[in-house]
Amino acid sequence: MRLALIGAGRIGKVHARTIDEHPETTLAAVADFHAPTAESLATEYGARALDADTVFEDDEIDAVLIASSTPTHADYLERAARAGKAVLCEKPIALDLARTVEALRVLESHPVTCALGFNRRHDPQFSALKRAVMEGRIGNLETLTIISRDPAPPPIEYIGASGGIFRDMTIHDFDMARWLLNEPIAEVHAEGSCLIDPGIGAAGDVDTAMVTLITNSGRLCHISNSRRACYGYDQRIEAFGSAGMLQAQNESDTRLRFTGEPGQVEDKPKWFFLERYAEAYRHEINDFVDAWKQQRAPLAGADDGLQALRLAEAAERSRHEGRRITLDEID
Repeated sequence: MRLALIGAGRIGKVHARTIDEHPETTLAAVADFHAPTAESLATEYGARALDADTVFEDDEIDAVLIASSTPTHADYLERAARAGKAVLCEKPIALDLARTVEALRVLESHPVTCALGFNRRHDPQFSALKRAVMEGRIGNLETLTIISRDPAPPPIEYIGASGGIFRDMTIHDFDMARWLLNEPIAEVHAEGSCLIDPGIGAAGDVDTAMVTLITNSGRLCHISNSRRACYGYDQRIEAFGSAGMLQAQNESDTRLRFTGEPGQVEDKPKWFFLERYAEAYRHEINDFVDAWKQQRAPLAGADDGLQALRLAEAAERSRHEGRRITLDEID
């Protein structure tokens, strides 16, 4: 697969590395609105630096990986589909439902392999937890707890363009909840506070949030988010069922635990998503390539992006209106 990367920023550099390391992919081109940045990354991996228009017109490019800024995602995704190129798009497709639905309609009329960057589905620990749940290891799944905390809040200027904590951060947790519960979610109740940085509140967002999801059968999922965890990137999941419990724990550099007279001490969790999910990004590219070759659906697709965004919209409305929101209200 000959891939063009659109977006040469922080996440783009991660994808460039995974593409370069994969035995069946070639980084053919890099595009970025800042041409020198594209040229630098392209030179590092022996690729061409192109503008985005040329990427979609180039017959030697099989697929496009969209890692540019969020407002550009939907347009680039549609252009890739119309050009007949497979596409892996970072989340979200767009920050509003209407624009997301428009993009999905283009994909319906121009079918191509389309994967969405919900990288956590590809994490080895979370994948193992999913398999164990599906195999019935804990009996009937009854409650799911997802903890997701960043090590430090982003810059205030980022907050204003992010779409808010539910669309920007919790959306990954909404996707994990959908994937693990494996059942339609009926209701959402969300609460949020600004406890870390008053500037985040002044920007119209919250930095601390809790969300409860209720499925059609009454299963419960609790999501706990914070923009600050002084010890690192806190990423844990607990699945509780009629026959037991499964837990996915934080990753550290060594997983080493010291036990002695003072007590027990472990390494801190990995600092942020680039380190924590490095392996997940490699598996994500592999799944994308296999889906393209086998003409099958990828592990996370465009509709998963739409459904996670519906949950984010419901959470935002719940926080503002102080009530449970049914998914039937979100369209």
